[in-house]
Amino acid sequence: MANQPSIAERLSGAMERRDEAPNVALAEEIAASKNKAAVSELVQLVQHGTTRQRNDAMKVLYEIGARDPALIGGHCPVFLEALGSRTNRQVWGAMQALDSVAELRADEIAAELPNIIAAADRGSVIAKDRCTSLLTKLARSGYAEKAVPILVERLRDAAPNQFPTYAEQTAEVVTPAEKPGLIDIIRNRLSGITQRAKRARMEKLLAKLNG
Repeated sequence: MANQPSIAERLSGAMERRDEAPNVALAEEIAASKNKAAVSELVQLVQHGTTRQRNDAMKVLYEIGARDPALIGGHCPVFLEALGSRTNRQVWGAMQALDSVAELRADEIAAELPNIIAAADRGSVIAKDRCTSLLTKLARSGYAEKAVPILVERLRDAAPNQFPTYAEQTAEVVTPAEKPGLIDIIRNRLSGITQRAKRARMEKLLAKLNG
């Protein structure tokens, strides 16, 4: 019987594929079988692999996290370390992994918020999106007093395209203490929203918040 290919050999790069299909298929298989040994192999590749292996392994890990957060939750230190990478894909991939486990590992992630916020600020739109999602999950997991003020403050300088979505996500978890500040920021930025649909969303959100 032929030896089964290793985890590294099943990554997109090893198969000389430019698409992510092998990585996603591998993540689905590992999540379904709850293969902790495979997760450990992927973590090792993120830490010590080639650039392509690191990126592919991170992709598989956050895809696993989307399906079974508990399977990757114990590896938060590796994802937190990857936030300092010079490779953008590692940064937003790590942010997606952390976002997927934010409710399970709230204490651990809340303690690292300064590093997470700093990584989001210098990262891509994807990193910022996932950071916002992560903060809302922390707010629902006992850290509203810590997370919500950050969410509200980040709205001040949020990119116009992302602002409506971020404002809606923040409104879902806003505390009474932070609600007036959120309303003020939305009002102040309303005139800068030129797309009719996005402006209508913000007007609807303001009405809801003022209700």
